[in-house]
Amino acid sequence: MEYSILVGGAAGQGIETLAGALEKIIKAKGFHLFSTKDYMSRVRGGHNFTQIRFSDSPLTGYWPELDIILAFDAETLKLHSDRLKEGGYIICDEKLAGEKPGLLGLPLEKSAKELGNPRVAGTIAMGAVAKLLGFSTDGLEQVFQKEYKEKIREINIKAFHEGYQMMTPHFDCGPEKEDRQILISGNQALALGALAGGVAFYSGYPMTPSTSIMTYLSEKQAETGIVVEQAEDEIAAINMAIGASYAGVRAMTATSGGGFSLMTEALGLAGITETPLVVINSMRPGPATGFPTRTEQGDLSFILSAGHGEIPRMVISVKNPEDGFYQIQRALNLADKYQLLVIVLSDQFFGDSSRTCLPFDFDSLKIERYLQKDLPEDHEHHLRYRLTENGISPRVIPGKFPGVTVLADSDEHDERGNITESAEMRIAMMEKRMNKLKLLQEELQEPEYLGVENPQYLCIAWGSTQGPVQEAIEILNKEGIAIGALVFGDIWPLPLKNLEKYAAHAEKIINIEQNYLGQMARLIRQETGIKCTDSILKYDGRPFNAYEIVQRLKKEVF
Repeated sequence: MEYSILVGGAAGQGIETLAGALEKIIKAKGFHLFSTKDYMSRVRGGHNFTQIRFSDSPLTGYWPELDIILAFDAETLKLHSDRLKEGGYIICDEKLAGEKPGLLGLPLEKSAKELGNPRVAGTIAMGAVAKLLGFSTDGLEQVFQKEYKEKIREINIKAFHEGYQMMTPHFDCGPEKEDRQILISGNQALALGALAGGVAFYSGYPMTPSTSIMTYLSEKQAETGIVVEQAEDEIAAINMAIGASYAGVRAMTATSGGGFSLMTEALGLAGITETPLVVINSMRPGPATGFPTRTEQGDLSFILSAGHGEIPRMVISVKNPEDGFYQIQRALNLADKYQLLVIVLSDQFFGDSSRTCLPFDFDSLKIERYLQKDLPEDHEHHLRYRLTENGISPRVIPGKFPGVTVLADSDEHDERGNITESAEMRIAMMEKRMNKLKLLQEELQEPEYLGVENPQYLCIAWGSTQGPVQEAIEILNKEGIAIGALVFGDIWPLPLKNLEKYAAHAEKIINIEQNYLGQMARLIRQETGIKCTDSILKYDGRPFNAYEIVQRLKKEVF
């Protein structure tokens, strides 16, 4: 059993609120769910929609064909009607109704006015969808308790039942199950993982699609004691985070490509002062403003060397909400352990998509700070950048020990932190810092492998494309095609074991990326000499789905 619903309309029509409530109703019935948003960069008007796919089995992406379209404007009908499956339904207000098969024109606006609030037309439509799906009304009161404030709760409950009475069941969703899952978006998972990982200070400037990370954390300030600072720009945001981390507070910032461009000079400051820092770059299509509300994986090459000079950095791409929750706390620990910059790559598809999953295991998380707990031996002349055997210097929180001064400077410096022009000291400090890349080799996680064990075709993917690629591989394996995929999470330093293992015998290697240049394929060729023979690239701002990947592989590769 599997169904897909599209809720579409203009900005300002309450599409996001309605879709969110519908998602929670579906989740309350015990189904697995995946939803993704498509919205324009405007407050009013334009065309926005949310796609909700649900099933009795776990889902990893959306599907292009639709069973139900809930249309609040003519644009939705125009753009999406041809995606409706045979036997599907389009629900809209009677004013939009025409001769199209499957179109149900209901008195949504008229009924809402009769109830005394024109804004509940969407809730009436939601009730109609629930009845069409054959859902019972059991347990829905709890959803409305959470979704609607008390002053509008009763009118929305009445509106839901009004729409529920307008329809008869049509789809067979099977028995309703116990709801044991959570429903969470990628950005919510990153924010929650940061809290679980001990973040105490977050500074940022609003920039789609990273903004909801800051929104979530700011809503939890009183509850968790975290400080969230909206800075005047991204330059201030990253420097605030560096300052907080220098002072001993676990700190983080997030932005998108344009904001990350502004942060590049400060990346070098974090690197040369060996200050732990985690930066999330939630990618969107560039250059310049580009597509501010769309998705892409176009920043990888830039991220790998952003900033002048050379500093050690780790780059981790997150695949789905569960992965994001655990990887962000891992990033925080690694930044502390090796006193370096960790960049976490996500994108709009990752951040704005939601899915059901089992509750996260908070008990398995460890907050590892690696701070000097006792008075250092060299306290009279503290060597913050001491040349140690493993290259990691003792880190003391400024002000923790009376009489211990912790120096920091953006110039090259000696072991204590004093500015130096010595060529010998420059060599020693550069080697000390860059040696951390060798140490990180022990921390690397190999790319996830999907598919048959001895693939004729090997796909290479990374980050949020994991879900669509996974489903595409499963479809093709069932058709008897010997294909597999490596999906990278850790990107830099580049893990090599699984790549070399599976690439050695594959007849064709295909990189699947959401950018124009095939940036991951270029990195792999640069570091290993392994060349991708084919590419499935997408750069229209819209995310991959499994159907598209399957069709393109059959047309362009097999």
